[in-house]
Amino acid sequence: MQNGKKYFVIDFDSTFTQVEALDVLAEIALEGSPEKDERVQKIKDITDEGMSGRLTFRESLEQRVAILGANKKHLPPLVEALKKLVSKSFKRNKEFLTTQSENIFIISNGFRDFIVPIVTKYGVKAENVFANSFVFDDKGDIIGFDKDNVLSVNNGKVEQLKQLDLHGDVYVIGDGYTDYEIKASGLANKFYAFTENVERASVLAKADHITPSLDEFLYLNKLNTAISYPKNRINVLLLENIHPEAIRLMKEEGYNVEVYPAGLDEDELCEKIKNVSILGIRSKTQVTARVLESANRLIAVGAFCIGTNQIDLEACLKKGVAVFNAPFSNTRSVVELAIAEIIVLMRQLFDRSTKMHDGQWDKSAKGSYEIRGKHLGIIGYGNIGAQLSVLAESLGLIVTYYDVTEKLALGNVRKADSLEELLNNSDIVTLHVDGRPENKNMIGEQEFDWMKDDVIFLNLSRGHVVDIAALKKNIESGKIAGAAIDVFPEEPKSNDDEFISELRSLPNTILSPHIGGSTIEAQENIAQFVPGKIMEYINTGSTSNSVNFPNLQLPSLENAHRLIHIHLNMPGILAKINKVLADHDINIVGQYLKTNETIGYVITDIDKAYDPHVIEALKEIEHTIKFRVLY
Repeated sequence: MQNGKKYFVIDFDSTFTQVEALDVLAEIALEGSPEKDERVQKIKDITDEGMSGRLTFRESLEQRVAILGANKKHLPPLVEALKKLVSKSFKRNKEFLTTQSENIFIISNGFRDFIVPIVTKYGVKAENVFANSFVFDDKGDIIGFDKDNVLSVNNGKVEQLKQLDLHGDVYVIGDGYTDYEIKASGLANKFYAFTENVERASVLAKADHITPSLDEFLYLNKLNTAISYPKNRINVLLLENIHPEAIRLMKEEGYNVEVYPAGLDEDELCEKIKNVSILGIRSKTQVTARVLESANRLIAVGAFCIGTNQIDLEACLKKGVAVFNAPFSNTRSVVELAIAEIIVLMRQLFDRSTKMHDGQWDKSAKGSYEIRGKHLGIIGYGNIGAQLSVLAESLGLIVTYYDVTEKLALGNVRKADSLEELLNNSDIVTLHVDGRPENKNMIGEQEFDWMKDDVIFLNLSRGHVVDIAALKKNIESGKIAGAAIDVFPEEPKSNDDEFISELRSLPNTILSPHIGGSTIEAQENIAQFVPGKIMEYINTGSTSNSVNFPNLQLPSLENAHRLIHIHLNMPGILAKINKVLADHDINIVGQYLKTNETIGYVITDIDKAYDPHVIEALKEIEHTIKFRVLY
């Protein structure tokens, strides 16, 4: 097969498209039928049995077509549905499909009736599509298929390739056992198991290479690709049970995603992070300077939460690592929990419920109060504190806040002149501050002394901002009539570890496992927002909403290359960059610069044609931290 020419044999179902087309056709044809769910599931089961080799292909095809109940009129809506379901990496790499159209063959056990309209939109030649054909009756009902077509029989792809008699190197990309059979027959150099949409263990075991996307195949074979940074080489590590939506989005983008359910300690993370490009964490994992020393490929860190105190932001800057968080995504969830806990504590519902579970009936109004007319003191008037004040006012609470920085007061809220003033006058005190080191033990023995007797106390911010021993003492003395604590100085790394705290078993004390922002809505919002910002940074260089980088919102890149230069903020760097470009006769299409105290961030768009030596020259500029090119 060696004559220098390369041919690419590509499967259609679950490879070129994200789905098995007959499954979608069944959904369309059986719409409204009471047997729809049962019959569609049966077709999917038969498909899997055929693709994994547990059922012969001919048996699989006959059984599926018999169950379909489809008509010719169902094919146009099927084509429209499939157009929206072309695999993401094939969409990204349309240029490859177009430029290599002479050498690309779609060989499928599916049907030309719906395959040709899809693949020809991506440059594939209709005459290079080999697939089955439906047989219709007089009413247009699908009653079978052309049984003389070699692709309708077992080992049909092998027979089809023999007939093509390709002279050159043949590479097969597919997700099923029938694709592997081509390689096993000796008609192909390599079989690439395509796993972007589905993974079948029996097929993966036979593959020469597992290909999570078309990007990976193009990268391995040094073929043209539509992406500048090889996404298939971006390794993502997501810790602490990050929502599956984030995993889905990053896999769709072509990244290699590894998921770990718990946090990691410093030693564990130092080992794990060596080849990681994107790290996703929540609140437990500490990203220290030592961890960053081990991060050889790190581009960005995503904090899937509000706070970033667990991340050494300055060390990230010096390493050229952008940090993104979700400053607004779980605000509503935290606020609703605070409101709920205030009501529960004011009514002593928690203790009364516990007694009921123990068989005690304690019907009494003693110690039970409405929240209307009570004074709520909010410490920290950021996103959460401000939204809490709005909801609290609507429930009839009188709200005062204290913050070390000037903030716009919403509604009728009043700012206290000092923390002591706020604590002196509040029936309910709730903490919503960040976790900066200077906030450690900001509420201790002195602050509890300033509070009213029978105060209700909440901490849904950071564990270390409250002196736990002082809190325990004041709950036991009755000074604090009720407490709700969601965050702790020391928290278990995973759900399998025991929670240890002095606050266990105290009266009218609600302890929750750091779940203030843990609602389905909040986690989905975070899982969409943080990956979106990271992918935008990688794809365009935009640093909008970055916690540590200078914020730049950049236009889309068109007909140019984008040079991204991150450097220490020293005088003259921009001049040096432009001198390198001038020395190489490069025309600047657009240029963007922003700095902070530590780094400078320069984006330069240039004409597509340039001397490749310019890249090395830009990397060698003194004080360069990181450099990359977007196409």
